[in-house]
Amino acid sequence: MKKILIANRGEIAVRIIKTCKKLGIRSVAIYSEADASALHTRLADEAYDIGSNVLSDSYLNAEKIIDTALNAKADAIHPGYGFLSENEDFARKVVQAGLIFIGPSPDAIRTMGNKLAAKEAVKAFNIPMVPGTDGLITDKAVAREAARRVGYPVLIKAAAGGGGKGMRVVHDDAEFEESYDRAVSEAVTAFKDGSVMIEKYVLKPRHIEIQVIADNFGNVCHLFERECSIQRRHQKVIEEAPSSVLTGEIRNAMGQAAVNAAKACHYTGVGTVEFLIDADLNFYFLEMNTRLQVEHPVTEMITGLDLVEEQIKIARGDALAFGQDDLAIKGHALELRIYAEDAFNDFLPSTGVLSEYTEPAGPFVRVDSGYEQGDEVSVFFDPLIAKLVVWGADRNKCIQEMKSAIEDFHIRGLETTLPFGLFVADHDAFVSGDFDTSFVQRYFNTDIRSAIENKDAESAAIVAHQLFHTKPEPVNTRHIDRPSAWRQNV
Repeated sequence: MKKILIANRGEIAVRIIKTCKKLGIRSVAIYSEADASALHTRLADEAYDIGSNVLSDSYLNAEKIIDTALNAKADAIHPGYGFLSENEDFARKVVQAGLIFIGPSPDAIRTMGNKLAAKEAVKAFNIPMVPGTDGLITDKAVAREAARRVGYPVLIKAAAGGGGKGMRVVHDDAEFEESYDRAVSEAVTAFKDGSVMIEKYVLKPRHIEIQVIADNFGNVCHLFERECSIQRRHQKVIEEAPSSVLTGEIRNAMGQAAVNAAKACHYTGVGTVEFLIDADLNFYFLEMNTRLQVEHPVTEMITGLDLVEEQIKIARGDALAFGQDDLAIKGHALELRIYAEDAFNDFLPSTGVLSEYTEPAGPFVRVDSGYEQGDEVSVFFDPLIAKLVVWGADRNKCIQEMKSAIEDFHIRGLETTLPFGLFVADHDAFVSGDFDTSFVQRYFNTDIRSAIENKDAESAAIVAHQLFHTKPEPVNTRHIDRPSAWRQNV
């Protein structure tokens, strides 16, 4: 394998390019109109215009991507995450074109790409499931009856869904119709499939996933867990490894369940098996993601493995160089996804030019980024700017390392989730480990956000007043920076 086309953009494209360089493999980038001068196009050995900013014309255009790979004389295609990474047809077309798809087989993607099919595949291994429907539902009346049978609260989930799309929590019968309609509408828009499942909604759930890796010779290992419970709109913002609540016994049981799930679909490559954990630490299978996860760096930090390198090695036919007994958890890792979002305004997207972009540095700090100072974060794509990852000898040291790194990460020109990251790292519930997926709704609510903003404004006024009265000449207050929200001890 001498040349790889990366069918993606942003930080994950940059991440893959770095491993290609380490392995001496040439990288080929693709870009849409808005990404013509993006960081991933500048770092790759070759870069090709793939089309307009309309996704169907560029990053979701399978035929054009494959043709570009063939014309560039690439040996393989790495899909990254998102876009076409879990598209069975794309994977099949890549293979049919004589290229290597760096990921699982099309059959494995098909099996695990549908939540009901995935559950059916793992049944033989007696992996615990959340109580719910056994088949696809496309009729509202049938869905309502299923919800009553399962018992409220329930979760309506798009069968072909992911990323929190097509998902609604319903607390009683009065809420059902509107929630169902919205879930189906989102599912049709995102996945062109309006079928749903009804599941019992687990109270105080934690979202914990297990990283698995498998070669083409039947060797399968798990690389321990990642805690992903700090979420907004069912999408993760902060992840850590290992979880603060799992015992060794539960970790082993979940790890074996994840390995069995991979075996159930003859999985190869790296993948993630997702579970819900209830307040009593019972775990339930949710789904399997047949790709590299956004949060894979925290697993790399505690295992010392390069998961992109492992993907490439497996795709070219290498056997795993380790077994389960060779793996151990080393220290603790945290990741903050730095989105171009205003956390103080319901995490709404924020766009603009990065007038200042300075990353923190240190022996225990890693930043995976798709941008540099002067780059524009546009409206066309996912608002993820970078991932801030830190390591510590234990969880407490890791949290302190994260707080310091956030303080040293300077971004101006738009709003980001950096202040939210510090809020979480400072919060008693997070520090103690006593939290679940409702953290944002419970603790980062409107009143708290208003209090932080008010304190911020008060601090800014005090600073302006002090500067005005201590300077020999009047100060133009338009040039006084508003104190960062994450620098306030709230």
